[in-house]
Amino acid sequence: MKSLLIEKTKSTPEIQFDLESYKLRIEGQSYPENAFKFYEPVFAWLDNHLRQIEQEVVLEIYFHMPYINTSSSKCVMMLLDKLENAYQEGQKIAVRWYYDVENETALECAEEFKEDLSIPFEITPVEEEK
Repeated sequence: MKSLLIEKTKSTPEIQFDLESYKLRIEGQSYPENAFKFYEPVFAWLDNHLRQIEQEVVLEIYFHMPYINTSSSKCVMMLLDKLENAYQEGQKIAVRWYYDVENETALECAEEFKEDLSIPFEITPVEEEK
């Protein structure tokens, strides 16, 4: 199975699943015209990947999404639900969500995602480069 890379655009984040390091990185704004269509290959890749992990690994998820619209938010919750299910079945998964210290809405968004999950979920402020 290959790693996944979706290039960043003005309205979509860069998505990298690196199979060697077991890291998923989603970085950038997310307001595509059709969020479900944009995230569909990510869901399929993740479903397939989670089924194929045989050894015990820690899958680390990094989110840095300064802006996320409602439909993208629903897709991220679907992604987190898939990870939650895998975590409940014994997979080692950790979420690290990064947000701009000046973007209170991004912090609130991360906190809302976190409250419904039992996955280890770390929320970290970062200084945005000017």
